[in-house]
Amino acid sequence: MAGIKEIRTKIKSVQNTRKITKAMEMVAASKMRKAQERMRAGRPYATKVRDIAAHLMGANPDYTHPYMIERSDIRGVGIVVITTDKGLCGGLNTNIMRLVLARLKAFEQKGISVQTTALGNKGASLLSRIGANLVSQEVQLGDTPNLDRLIGAIKVQIDDFIDGKIDAVYLATNRFVNTMKQDPTFIRLLPLPSGLADPFQADGGDDADGQDGVIKSEYGWDYIYEPDSKTVIDDLLMRYVEGLVYQAVAENMASEQSARMVAMKAASDNAKKVIGELELVYNKTRQAAITKEISEIVGGAAAV
Repeated sequence: MAGIKEIRTKIKSVQNTRKITKAMEMVAASKMRKAQERMRAGRPYATKVRDIAAHLMGANPDYTHPYMIERSDIRGVGIVVITTDKGLCGGLNTNIMRLVLARLKAFEQKGISVQTTALGNKGASLLSRIGANLVSQEVQLGDTPNLDRLIGAIKVQIDDFIDGKIDAVYLATNRFVNTMKQDPTFIRLLPLPSGLADPFQADGGDDADGQDGVIKSEYGWDYIYEPDSKTVIDDLLMRYVEGLVYQAVAENMASEQSARMVAMKAASDNAKKVIGELELVYNKTRQAAITKEISEIVGGAAAV
């Protein structure tokens, strides 16, 4: 009967685990809806700022903001890695970190120095473990992006770009496609692509300066500036960069909750399957034990 007791204990343990994964699935589903709404709500702001900034730069071709200046000789780059603070979300963090490690290796082979910024505990832990040049980090981001905390972390990279210490800044994040699919994406944050192409367009390519998302217009633009065009463009482009970082974090948070919901649903389904198999083994073991006891009783009675 010891075997039956062990099986019963294991069934109880798996049932308790299934209760936990089921509860986590429901919580993730609730947070997923809010995260997706937050992600979609941020897109119109970034799009409008991008439109206005592109039109202003078109109206002032003589002024080139430092964010728009291409560097011919790339000697150093910065990478902002966006991951989650918690696990149990499938291969979400594994996929983005695999992409980051591949890019780190590619830059190293070209003799390009890399400094990194981590937004999220998982990315910070791995970058520290592999000995990457981690210049800033921000962890425990919560369920809602806080722009002040995010900008505080990436300001190190932006300032180094302006000072010429690095020649480009990249963002590594998970782009939300749908509930079942999240794409690890590596996009260039600085210098901004010509025409301010949307980096979160379909391909989300390395430099993201293709024609997708480029602002085009057949009309001329004339503005009255207060205080002056340079100050307005400077502030707008700073807001645009902040919007890109906020959008990248919002995309990653929506991806996190979607991936966690799917992972916990798979775990709950697997637990249910294991419980069914264990119950079958339990019933067979119990039936065998009862049959053995009956045989012993019949054998004893026959001997008497």
